[in-house]
Amino acid sequence: MEPLYEEYLANHGTIVKPYYWLSFSLDCSNCPYHIRTGEEARVPYSEFYQIFGFPYGPAYPQTKHLTFYELKTSSGSLVQKGHASSCTGNNTHPESMLFEMNGYLDSAIRNNNAIRHIILYSGNSPCNEADHCCISKMYNFLIMYPDVTLSIYFSQLYHTEPEFPASAWNREALRSLASLWPQVILSPISGSIWHSLLNNFVSGVSGSTVFQPILTGRAQADRHNAYEINAITGVRPYFTDVLPQTKENQIIKAQAALDSYLLNNVFPGQSFQVANGQPQPNLTPDLRVPVVFVLVPFRDLPPIHVGQNPHKPRNVVRHLNMPQMSFQETKDLRRPPLGMPVERVEIMEKLASTKEADEKKKKKKGKK
Repeated sequence: MEPLYEEYLANHGTIVKPYYWLSFSLDCSNCPYHIRTGEEARVPYSEFYQIFGFPYGPAYPQTKHLTFYELKTSSGSLVQKGHASSCTGNNTHPESMLFEMNGYLDSAIRNNNAIRHIILYSGNSPCNEADHCCISKMYNFLIMYPDVTLSIYFSQLYHTEPEFPASAWNREALRSLASLWPQVILSPISGSIWHSLLNNFVSGVSGSTVFQPILTGRAQADRHNAYEINAITGVRPYFTDVLPQTKENQIIKAQAALDSYLLNNVFPGQSFQVANGQPQPNLTPDLRVPVVFVLVPFRDLPPIHVGQNPHKPRNVVRHLNMPQMSFQETKDLRRPPLGMPVERVEIMEKLASTKEADEKKKKKKGKK
């Protein structure tokens, strides 16, 4: 079947029309080349800040969507990097373009069977609204390629809040996608992943700029994203928490103890995979105070394995808060319901009538 896209060689990679019928449009600055590979995938720092909200936190209003991607082998070797941008003229999201049947990623995997892992770094979490169907396309793609794993990292959740009409649909679609774990991982961008993006996908940054401290506003947003995606899907995300920059260890310990209490009350029963496995201090409210992130190299994240996993939940039923029962109430569970003693009464009557008959027989025998 004829592919949907057209690809052209550029100076530092390739440029791709995701749909061969696209043409230059005054309504979309990126048309018609919405997919770019290699070094052509780099974007200016100003565009990265506007869409991903780094380093200060989410930037509003958000009208554009951008997704960086990496295609890797099972050993972790990079096959290709690139990006897909949304089309404002045709109202099409990047994930919808990438995972289209007979689209770019479909063709890439069919032509290179060494590709075993797709990593997405998106400004927004994928949606499943009627005009885009991003998650449905991802889901069908993964069913078609069961040996390929997908990791999705996002900087903010898209239309999952109650005020959006499609929020319930998007949340349910995210749950459905997360149910494919361990083939799929949904996590917020955090920690060293930000620095990896700056190094690999942003132009005009180098040296110390790449490893600039993560500011508090951004770190707070990352923590909120980790909590929200866990609440939506019931699956714990990979997440690197951060520490506020302080000078004395005693202050750090005191703040950690306080924030451990706050964390247990603000996020009761929740558990995130943080870098050192310990409760992390809460972040200060100043959105521009730099924080020192806990170094966990991105390459050292736990590997993804496809196949049968004994720990994979078969029936995912989440967020059930069972009522607390006293010991006496637990004992009472063994008692039969009040509405079911009819047969028991009949049985007791039968037993009683049998005993009476036996006693009458004994008396008659005694008289004889």
